[in-house]
Amino acid sequence: MNDELLPLSFDPVSNGEYLPPPKSARDIEAERRIHRLAAKNAARTGMTRRSFLAGSCGIAATLATINDVYGSRGGRYAITPEMLLDPAAAAQAVEGKEFIFDIQSHHVMPDGDWREKNPGMAAVLRLMEGGRRKQKDNLYGISRYFYTKEMYLDSDTTVAVLSALPALPEGQPLASRDAVETREIVDRLGRSKRLLIHGLVTPNVDPIEGQLDGMERLAKEFKISAWKVYTPWGPKGTGWWLNDEKLGVPFIEKGRELGIKVVCSHKGFPLPFLPAKRHELPTDVGPVAKRFPDVSFIIYHSGFDPNTVEGPYDPANAERGVNCLIKSLEDHGIRPNSNVYAEIGSTWWVLMRKPVQAAHVLGKLLKHVGEDRVVWGTDSIWYGSPQPQIEAFRAFEISEELREKHGYPALTKELKAKIFGLNAAVPYQVDPKEIRQALPKDEVEKLKQAYLENPQRTYATYGPRTRREVLRLMQSHEGCPA
Repeated sequence: MNDELLPLSFDPVSNGEYLPPPKSARDIEAERRIHRLAAKNAARTGMTRRSFLAGSCGIAATLATINDVYGSRGGRYAITPEMLLDPAAAAQAVEGKEFIFDIQSHHVMPDGDWREKNPGMAAVLRLMEGGRRKQKDNLYGISRYFYTKEMYLDSDTTVAVLSALPALPEGQPLASRDAVETREIVDRLGRSKRLLIHGLVTPNVDPIEGQLDGMERLAKEFKISAWKVYTPWGPKGTGWWLNDEKLGVPFIEKGRELGIKVVCSHKGFPLPFLPAKRHELPTDVGPVAKRFPDVSFIIYHSGFDPNTVEGPYDPANAERGVNCLIKSLEDHGIRPNSNVYAEIGSTWWVLMRKPVQAAHVLGKLLKHVGEDRVVWGTDSIWYGSPQPQIEAFRAFEISEELREKHGYPALTKELKAKIFGLNAAVPYQVDPKEIRQALPKDEVEKLKQAYLENPQRTYATYGPRTRREVLRLMQSHEGCPA
């Protein structure tokens, strides 16, 4: 098989929070068909294979193949045969001018002293990167430089949030001061706010008073935009609950006191190899949303569990997955479009090749959490540039059958624009209009336009690819995900 990377990777990869499934027979068949299409249609259009795959027809061919191989009943990509040969026609489905606000992205610092203090994690990250790039030090492939390239040059992302990696301070691959420096670099290049940062809080690390004091520094010195917490994780694999009176509640109250009333919590993706404490479940979201109506709770991954088959919302089948989040909200009287947001980073990546489940997840989140409360995130740089995820989402649609049967809304361009960025702009206090007006003078945008004259997209992914890599990553920092 041709070794050219496809516009959308079918190789096993994860963000480090779940075991990447091995390549299936369908995956292999899809790759085979796409390579065959690329060879045939490149010849018909006078393009090289590489330019065909890199253009709008390449992603259109990929999405059309997903329809054919994985099924298109319930959810599908709106790709017509014409789009596989005509770049202008394909552009109608996969290109756009939306304000795209990616609220979940990551990179590491390859030169930090964390490498000596956390050699296990450094070794695993190098292992993950090995073979993808030829740098002297493989960690540079998931560094600030490549992060900026993948996020701002190789994708249509307008604004991003650089999220915190869950590790203790002495072994943190992205310390708060380094995140601030990345933000300053992007700010200096741009003329508007193009990058925000999270502040990591671990209330279950003793003493909690030290954690609360640290929140003061995160807010006042580092000027974070939101708090990030990983409730399943803690020292020796101990998790915690948002509504825990000794841990979660003091943390939320401290955030309110400091005037940063946006809490971003990992929910779903039960971390492999940790004790089954269930702290990844979003059962605690409804209680804290009701108790703190002035706080915006952004639920990262929307409670999605890749081990659960997602269908329509069923309160009698809500022990895990997205149903668990919806039931927690309903049980505590949290109506749609209230103070809970559902973020779809990694969730969308997993579901892109599961169109029926994708339709149900998006449909029930929009119906029960609210059309103004579903927000965009990609968990890149682990999955490489977010552009393939953006293009796939632009083309995705929920079938009329599911919409009529379950009351799901149609994924119109207007609704997708909300999900892509307008919804998240509200809690993060970002002004899309102001940023759009500044873009013509933005040096990042000027760099992008020059870069696009000869783009160098790699389509590489950077997350762990095997069970062994995920296991070593978790072991390297006491069960903490990357």
